Amino acid sequence: MTLGRTRFRIPFESTLIYLILGVYSLISIFPMALILLNSFKAKSDIFRSPYSFPNPINFVGYTDVFRRGNIALYFGNSLIVTLSALVLIVLLASMVAYALSEFRFFGNRLLTIYFTVGLMIPLRLATVSLVRVVKLFGLHGSLWALILIYTVSGLPMAILILTLFMREVPAEMKDAARIDGASEYLILARVIIPLVRPAIATVVVFVMIPIWNDLWWPLVLAPGEPVRTLTLGISSFVGQFQTNWSALLAALSLSMIPVLLIYVLFSRQLIRGLNDGAVKL
Repeated sequence: MTLGRTRFRIPFESTLIYLILGVYSLISIFPMALILLNSFKAKSDIFRSPYSFPNPINFVGYTDVFRRGNIALYFGNSLIVTLSALVLIVLLASMVAYALSEFRFFGNRLLTIYFTVGLMIPLRLATVSLVRVVKLFGLHGSLWALILIYTVSGLPMAILILTLFMREVPAEMKDAARIDGASEYLILARVIIPLVRPAIATVVVFVMIPIWNDLWWPLVLAPGEPVRTLTLGISSFVGQFQTNWSALLAALSLSMIPVLLIYVLFSRQLIRGLNDGAVKL
């Protein structure tokens, strides 16, 4: 009887888990699907039947985006800022995480705690001071201001995740590379980095999304038209008395493409990294 109950309980629990995950997935996907469907409608059809499929398909929103808004420039600025910040975050965090995980020195644990505390303190609390520093170096109104700010904000999480993974790399592999004459930089590039690719994918996904969707720092540090990012550019379709909803939804649909592509490209490594990280924690 006990064996029969166990066999019954396992399928029931699995079905319940999949049901909960399915409902959660629908809740998460529904807003994106609604934005995409309504982006192919005229303004009157959006308010008349927001939950129906577009019939007929109307591209007026996308036409307005490319005709009235400088969407290509905004898109390019966002790509430059996001990719540059990601490269700097992964590069710097990898070197710091390798030092914290490999070498034992005075203040090692204190530095680890320091970077962990950085996850708890929002960078926006220092907005006034950071604006002064950016203006002091003459970077206000440039993409470099955004790149540096996003690099600083993404480093604590990246360092913490990569440190946990690098501590699990067998010491024998690193010692064998040292015997062959490899430098510490070569060990990091040829031995450590390939083994922690799931962690790097996790860092890329979790750091990229806040950077791509951020509105605060572009509004404060780079509000000018030549350096305007996509999120700030989308806000130009929202007016005080009238909003071009077709163009707004079309721009939002276009802004979702890079995030979805990154998730599709790194999904396998991301899931592996989350599973390994859960075991380590």
